[in-house]
Amino acid sequence: MDSDGTQDARGTHTNPVPRPAGPPEVPAVPPRPVRAPGVPPLPDGSAFLIWLRTPRPEALPGVWRFGHRPRPEEEPERIPGRQLFSGALIAFLVGWLIWSLLWNGYLGGWWLLPLYAMIPDSWAEPHSFGAVVAVYAYYLLIAGALVIGVGRLGRWDEIWRRYGPPAWRRTPPESGRPPAPEADPATWPALRAAGAADAAERLAADARAGLMRDVDHARIARAWQGVRTGRHSLATFTSAVLSHGAAACPHPSGARDLPARQARHDLITGQVRLGTTADDVRNPYAYRGAGLALGPELLGTSLLAVGPAGSGKTGGVVRPLAESLCLHALAGRAAVVVVGAAGAGLGPADAYDVVVRIGNPDSAYDLDLYGGTTDPDEAAAVLAEALAGDLADPHPGSDSRRATTVLAQLLGPFRAVHGRFPSVPELRGLLDGSPGPLTALRQGLTETGQESLLRELDARERQMAHPGDVGGVLADRVALLDRPAFATFFKSTAFKSAAASGQSRPFSLKALDHPVRVRVDLPERGHADASRVLARLVLAQFTASVTVREDRSLFACLVLDDATGVITPEAVRGIQRLRSANAGAVLTLRTLDDVARPLRGPLLGTVGCRMALAGLTPWDGQDFAEVWGKEWTEARDVTDRQIIADSPAGKAWHAVRRAITGKAPTARAVTVRQVERERWSASELAHAMPAGHAVLSLTNVKGEHAPPLLVNLRG
Repeated sequence: MDSDGTQDARGTHTNPVPRPAGPPEVPAVPPRPVRAPGVPPLPDGSAFLIWLRTPRPEALPGVWRFGHRPRPEEEPERIPGRQLFSGALIAFLVGWLIWSLLWNGYLGGWWLLPLYAMIPDSWAEPHSFGAVVAVYAYYLLIAGALVIGVGRLGRWDEIWRRYGPPAWRRTPPESGRPPAPEADPATWPALRAAGAADAAERLAADARAGLMRDVDHARIARAWQGVRTGRHSLATFTSAVLSHGAAACPHPSGARDLPARQARHDLITGQVRLGTTADDVRNPYAYRGAGLALGPELLGTSLLAVGPAGSGKTGGVVRPLAESLCLHALAGRAAVVVVGAAGAGLGPADAYDVVVRIGNPDSAYDLDLYGGTTDPDEAAAVLAEALAGDLADPHPGSDSRRATTVLAQLLGPFRAVHGRFPSVPELRGLLDGSPGPLTALRQGLTETGQESLLRELDARERQMAHPGDVGGVLADRVALLDRPAFATFFKSTAFKSAAASGQSRPFSLKALDHPVRVRVDLPERGHADASRVLARLVLAQFTASVTVREDRSLFACLVLDDATGVITPEAVRGIQRLRSANAGAVLTLRTLDDVARPLRGPLLGTVGCRMALAGLTPWDGQDFAEVWGKEWTEARDVTDRQIIADSPAGKAWHAVRRAITGKAPTARAVTVRQVERERWSASELAHAMPAGHAVLSLTNVKGEHAPPLLVNLRG
């Protein structure tokens, strides 16, 4: 029908009258594209939501909690399959024999007495349907009870679980149902409960749309924690979330992720996965086959990794930990300082906010020699540790007090005259006792009337005449930094003109009050001694800065790729103070021989996490074996005793048995006793550890610890 109600001729005639041709049809306008050509579509948030909703149960220290399935602490007794099937077959034959004896009446008719007592006499008539049903039901009941008893005796249920359909299904089926709204982390129930429902809905929408990442979730959760503790207001937080969504509360750098990741991270638990705990009898059963991961709760007790070159310290331990701490910094949870040789593979420069390339003229940042402090005594203590910490008596009770006094006698007067600390050439001239710098300094103090500081300078000049003066040693160490390659470095933050002229900006570790990512490249090639001095300087400044922070909610960590020549008595004491300051250190060594013998025990006792990598020497293994101690274990002694026959028949049987087997008849005696043995002996650490593995003991900040675990770093 047409629009006016008449019937169309094309639908009623086989040969319709042709109509005149109308105007050509105009093609429909194609829809406007929703995105620019060549831009891939935005991913949905399904992958992120699955990651967010994955269970993370509480686990033992060091266990990778993402999707972890807890195991019992004790290994269940596992019967060998051959013994299990033979026992099941024997139990079946026994049950069959008992049923045959009952059915054929060899055991009497006592087992039918309950049947005769329960059924009425009228059912006992021949060809009674009720009697037939009752009798066979009773037979089935007795047979079922016999099958249950025989099945328990033969462990048929164990065969079903081990070899039946339950063993074929490796993973339980997913329910597919989303969690309840009050238990779904994707809906931000904590924000809704606090009255910020609009902000929670905005974040949930961004998560469903694929606009949120794991770093965004961790960063916003950290900001919400600040709201709960009173550092931020709820109105400010809600306004930022409603305006920017998943990009709210950004890191000062504006970055929301690292350029690349090499390890597996879980920012909800704060863990980074390093490997897999080996399925070895020396590992506790609850750890076997589980992922091995570290987080701030473990790094807060500090980590020491010892292994030769090529054992995987940098690629398998340092790089993943540095990557994880950088992610925590982007989430506003941590501040990290990574120190290593230039080109050591500690991550791209884009992954850090500050990259200090000492000795490289293109470096945008410089290292403040005095740590950003204005106190001459504090600056002298830190600098003395860097210059002469390794020259002090290695006994744990000693210190570098003499070197600190010498530097304080010069830094105090110099700052009083010039308003800043001396540069490296100026400090070298003062320590050398050159008459020109000292005369100029004395004249400046006299003009300003600094009598107390004049006495300090007089005392320094008197000590220069003594043969045991430490000033000459300090001058020699400063000379390591007074090289042409370092001419533009080590400017103090007081040098405003240097920063204003476009040169490198001095960086101070006082900035660890903020979530900053710092990498310090040491000039290893041609300046090995200077690199050790700088490494000690960074460690001393780190321990001095983090222990005086007002806000300790931010975790601070120093990652030192090579701690050779860095471990001193004062460094050990500084590492001991890090745990109470919510800070930690990660140190690596090629061998414990790089540490003075009196300091090895205190160092291993100070750190809570100790790692021995494959290729360790027996001498290093002995130190680890001593610190890990011993444990009680069950030892089985098997003794074969020859059987002596007295009778002629027995002697003949023994002769036949010896002729068949080729061995004399013996009786085996097994003795089981409890003995105390080392958890890991020096020989096992040196020779029984496979390549790519490590033995790691853990302790978290709460005092919970894990015994030494054999870990596959390549798993």
